[in-house]
Amino acid sequence: MTESVDHPPAAADTLAAAAGAPPAAADHPSATVDHPLVSAVKPLVDAMGAELLGPDQAQPDDVVLAWEGRDVIAVRLPQLSDSLDHILAAMERRHGMPLADLDRKAKQSVVRTLEARGAFSVRHGVETVASALGVSRFTVYNYLNREHAAKGE
Repeated sequence: MTESVDHPPAAADTLAAAAGAPPAAADHPSATVDHPLVSAVKPLVDAMGAELLGPDQAQPDDVVLAWEGRDVIAVRLPQLSDSLDHILAAMERRHGMPLADLDRKAKQSVVRTLEARGAFSVRHGVETVASALGVSRFTVYNYLNREHAAKGE
């Protein structure tokens, strides 16, 4: 005797259904971006390190987005510490090299950008950034202090 086990639909299937894709399209990964709202928010979701889900998979902390009165997609935001790692990885891709390989001026610019994005409000943010830059915590604090002094703060 064989037991049948119900499996939750794959995220791509759920997204395809949420996007209004025809059932046959659910087998194709591109079906998840067929809806204009999904296509519009996907670059932002990717940049944040968030996750797209079908609206039926949303949990209380997720953000459900609607289009013309119908829930289309849910966005699961990353944990703050995961966001910092995601931001650092994106900065490495943008610079085309590990952040530790940047020169001092470029590292100072990275610290300014990260401060503007709130990276140092995350617990262990200074330590995480220092490790990514290949410098000490003291050096990161020096970069921050120099920036504040230059602004007259």
